[in-house]
Amino acid sequence: MSIGFIGAGKIAFALGRGFVKAELIKPSGIIASAPKGVPSAIRDFEQFGAKVTNDNSECVENSKVIFITTKGSLIPSVLREVSPIVDPSKHLFISVAAGVTIDAIEACLPPESKVIRVMTNTPCLVGEAATAFSTGTHATTEDSRLANSLLGSVGYSTQLDESMLDAVCGLSGSGPGYVYMVIEALADGGVRVGLPRELSLKLACQTVLGTVKMVIETGSHPSQLKEEVCSPGGSTITALHGLESSGFRGLLIDAIKAATIRTTELSDLANQGVEFKQRLPKHHNNNNNNGANK
Repeated sequence: MSIGFIGAGKIAFALGRGFVKAELIKPSGIIASAPKGVPSAIRDFEQFGAKVTNDNSECVENSKVIFITTKGSLIPSVLREVSPIVDPSKHLFISVAAGVTIDAIEACLPPESKVIRVMTNTPCLVGEAATAFSTGTHATTEDSRLANSLLGSVGYSTQLDESMLDAVCGLSGSGPGYVYMVIEALADGGVRVGLPRELSLKLACQTVLGTVKMVIETGSHPSQLKEEVCSPGGSTITALHGLESSGFRGLLIDAIKAATIRTTELSDLANQGVEFKQRLPKHHNNNNNNGANK
């Protein structure tokens, strides 16, 4: 297997490093491309033994699986640049660009090109991503298994219908921002009641980490675990009453709804730059007929 990254930023490097760490591929089997004049974008790839280039076409030519990890606004021009050398029977494109639909990506590639769209989040940088993906018209069951294996090496991965990906972005894509704010507020609360700042932040982080592990490892519903720490008339139930009175739960739900709506709006804007009516000419004559993954 050979893997290419069009765009060599932090997410691309985190994915590549995760694949190598999981022994799914050797560093020499990875190639990453980035524009000239941006050496920092490819330095990490060079340091762990991957190939690097400033030529997107070279990246595609030397890969079977190509991750699109560039900005969504650049996707039409980048894919049309490499389209003449794309072989639909060989290449699988996996897009990590937020908001760019499978239809938009397929429209920029030769007919019957295999495409998978991914929504992940920044904790992939530490191997704890929450990722969902959807398959395009011509991606096969084998392609789905491969994508799940690769994405699962940097955290949790699941396959969903594309119509759910905006909601995934609203929950887990934007979710780290919500949790960072919760951690910051917990730490501020500790300082407010007299704890040193550094200690307060450490306690807040460990509390969130331990609580998450309790939910995952016990398999218990959060409401049940919450009940177990609420003694009658105690400090925890008193604090939870204050949170409920302030609308804490509703604020989080509203935040996820707002992020989902905004994701849909941004997706519409991103896809306006792609012409759907005219497909590019087919550059390869082959009789490969991959079935849909349904």
